[in-house]
Amino acid sequence: MNISESKKSNQTRIQVRVQGIQEALRRSQSFLLASQSEGGYWLGELEVDATLVSDTVCYHHWNGKVNEVWQRKAVHQILSLQLDEGGWNIYHGGPSEVNATIKAYLALKLAGLPVSDERMQRARRMAVKLGGVPRMNTFSKLYLALLDLFPWKYLPTIPCEVILIGQWFPINLYEMSNWTRSILVPLSIINHFQPTRKLKHSIQIDELYPEGFHERDLCLPRDPGLFSWRNLFLRLDKLLKLAERLAQFGLHPFRRLALKKSEEWMLKRFEGASGLAAIFPAMLNALIAMKAMGYESNHPQVCRAEHELKMLEHSTETSVRIEPCLSPVWDTAITSMCLCASGVSVDHPKLRKAADYLIRKEIRFRGDWIHKNDTDVDPSGWAFEHENKWNPDVDDSAMVMLALRLLKATDEKVRRDCIGRGLNWLMTFQCKNGGWAAFDKDCTRSILEKVPFADHNAMLDPECVDITARILELLAYEGYTREHHQVDHALTFIRSQQEEDGSWFGRWGVNYIYGTWQVLRGLHALKVGMDSSWLQKARNWLESVQLEDGGWGEGCDTYEEPVLKGKGPSTPSQTAWAVMGLCAFDDPELPSLQRGVQYLINRQSADGSWPENATTGTGFPKVYYLKYDMYRNTWPLLALATYQSLLDVCSSD
Repeated sequence: MNISESKKSNQTRIQVRVQGIQEALRRSQSFLLASQSEGGYWLGELEVDATLVSDTVCYHHWNGKVNEVWQRKAVHQILSLQLDEGGWNIYHGGPSEVNATIKAYLALKLAGLPVSDERMQRARRMAVKLGGVPRMNTFSKLYLALLDLFPWKYLPTIPCEVILIGQWFPINLYEMSNWTRSILVPLSIINHFQPTRKLKHSIQIDELYPEGFHERDLCLPRDPGLFSWRNLFLRLDKLLKLAERLAQFGLHPFRRLALKKSEEWMLKRFEGASGLAAIFPAMLNALIAMKAMGYESNHPQVCRAEHELKMLEHSTETSVRIEPCLSPVWDTAITSMCLCASGVSVDHPKLRKAADYLIRKEIRFRGDWIHKNDTDVDPSGWAFEHENKWNPDVDDSAMVMLALRLLKATDEKVRRDCIGRGLNWLMTFQCKNGGWAAFDKDCTRSILEKVPFADHNAMLDPECVDITARILELLAYEGYTREHHQVDHALTFIRSQQEEDGSWFGRWGVNYIYGTWQVLRGLHALKVGMDSSWLQKARNWLESVQLEDGGWGEGCDTYEEPVLKGKGPSTPSQTAWAVMGLCAFDDPELPSLQRGVQYLINRQSADGSWPENATTGTGFPKVYYLKYDMYRNTWPLLALATYQSLLDVCSSD
């Protein structure tokens, strides 16, 4: 075959693939465009485990106002998620987890399900097998204490005086992660009042203590040896408990001031937000705190908090689901970016509406980020939710700007100003080691992970490669080069975080596939030499974990067992990430890449969507995971569009 015939044959093969991709793109575009809301945004459900419904059942019993119709729906939802082995997990396909299992068991018991019920018996056996109540984390035990099911004296103290500590001290409110402080401030108020309310039917859960109700099982575990930071904090906790007893008699010198400041802090952050920090745990804690302080049920702030919590519910005739928060800004940015990249005209009315929505959601307010990033930069940024002005985050902001740079708005000058302002704001958040974190700058004081109530694995907000790489992708498109000092610093950080096998850890998506894809896509945008050995190593790792069906998959268990990285049934979202990672090497003839693209085409449903049940989003590693329902439809569209663009470039050469 001569050169001309070879080129013609290659173009024919490309054309066949393009036709298959174009039909898949068309179906996907139609599906997503049809799902846009009237307000110009996209909003998929954040699906989680049973714990939020269980917590809400417990809250209603603590509050003494139980809607029987709602409770029957909650029971149905909880039982629908019970595993055959008897427990409840915290991610799809995962094993039973102690906190989720005991919360579900308690909720069912409160709702009147008899302990003789076979489902309750299986749940009890699994709860005991997992270690029972003594193995629950602090925040879960606190909810038990509210119902007189766990002694307050064995809970670590959360003193509200923390709010009075200045930033000069190593342990202060603003050295904690954004989400932790919004959870802890109302909890510190609850800790003071200890508003236990005995249950009407004298329900108890003594059967969930494997060796009976013994003090040795209730005390907070110590580290071995004479000295450790944790042991020091446990000794300090004893002093704090003495201070708490004095506070009950009005003998604590700073308690009244601390309570007042905590209440003011909390109520102030109700403004401009869909609930405190717009996340379920903080919102529920705030509601309990207000009731503990004596707010009446008809108080405007109580009604407001109850309304915002209700907005997180999805109720059907038979069941009720609860989201941890809403994700319209995030979903809109990703979806509109994918649609643009796949060829939908920027003049399409729905994309213009999306651009105008994102522009309206820019936060021109100096929120809580100023405590760690006190610069004179013009305030900007975007949050995850409709309204959350105190807490814009770096990752959402980068994603919004990646979308806005492709879109057209009603006012183009406003759009360009938005991007410029957002970029300047974003650049001030680079941390000392070159990376970017989610909400705050240099929120990494590891000593905070040793305090007794830090067992939710989310006290800090460390820099991560997935966010850093996304920012590098944005900066590359905006004309930044590798020579820019902040870009160079970020590249050094990313290089330092590469695993021995070539992969990268994914903090906000599951997991190594997510982290590795983000890095490869970001570095390709920066025109880093993809033939370098360290990046070829990453490609080899991606190819090594491709499955027989051509797809990729990975479970949440990789956060506890990294040896399982890249293992799990194929999913459309994770396959899309891997495909985009391999596209970064500019070789459309790569067999692994072609097989991945074919997997996506073959798995697409007739309506343009992709079926997926797996949990591929991460809240707090090892503790809380999220299934972004939009991921199964947006990322495959972007992956196919990215591959088509690669084919177009190669066919024109």
